[in-house]
Amino acid sequence: MLRSTILAAARNRRIQHLVTTAPVSRGVVHRFVGGSDTDDAVRTTRELVEDGLCVTLDHLGEDTTDRAHAESVTSAYRRLLDALHAAALTERMSTLTARAEVSVKLSAIGQALGADGEKIALDHAREICAAAEHLGATVTLDMEDHTTTDSTLRILTELRADFPATAAVLQAALRRTEGDCRDLATEGSRVRLCKGAYLEPESVAYQKRQDVDLAYVRCTNILMRGRGYPMLATHDPRLIAIGIDRAAYHAKAPGKDFELQMLYGIRPHEQRRLAEKGHTVRVYVPYGAEWYGYLMRRLAERPANLAFFGRALTTKG
Repeated sequence: MLRSTILAAARNRRIQHLVTTAPVSRGVVHRFVGGSDTDDAVRTTRELVEDGLCVTLDHLGEDTTDRAHAESVTSAYRRLLDALHAAALTERMSTLTARAEVSVKLSAIGQALGADGEKIALDHAREICAAAEHLGATVTLDMEDHTTTDSTLRILTELRADFPATAAVLQAALRRTEGDCRDLATEGSRVRLCKGAYLEPESVAYQKRQDVDLAYVRCTNILMRGRGYPMLATHDPRLIAIGIDRAAYHAKAPGKDFELQMLYGIRPHEQRRLAEKGHTVRVYVPYGAEWYGYLMRRLAERPANLAFFGRALTTKG
């Protein structure tokens, strides 16, 4: 009930206005969003890389219904990649691009633009992938609600023909995902496994937290058995421990054959601890002005995150 209420609020314009204009919201944004512009994103990336972490950057915004907006989002990713490269050269910090990638929501670059949406999104994604490859970075295609899954996987297949390092995201909450894991657990295939942050009908998705967790473990086993590169996105200590155990069982080496992923601002000390133990830990860093929908989905994904956000409102830094 709480999850559905939060997701409903995510699309309520009146609530959005109240939250985004409230002075107290600045504390939440500072803690869980990597900044409002490209310079902020580069600064945050630099800080995380210096702490031994990897980064994936998400330019906030989705559900684009205007082609010009889709083109502006694509340009924003180009500017981000160029800025990371420039900073790496200026500061002689080659790891800045080598340890960074971008996460792209296809809905933000045109996927929802009618009959031509898939082609528009593919063309824009190609542009971003080419820019990333030129600079030694990579791209992950974020997964959104279940109505876009087939389209996203088709675009992924097209992109991988020229940019094989392009990563997929699969959501354990969807009933179909075990099959998708089998299809994608191939040589060189990078797959981020998350629980899923969208409100989906019971016909396509598990509804109970325990069922989602069990599905996550089953999907983890499939990916670890495969020849791809699993990327386990979770903050749940139990699932992290299971993932590390399954990796060891299938002879996947820490820091080489798989990685762990967490959100910016959540369990930062654990992120550094795992990195110090030799694991590749990638931090998902959202940046940009359109932060409201992102934070609401994080709350819905795990309502216990309310505690994290609440503390951000009452503590400094």
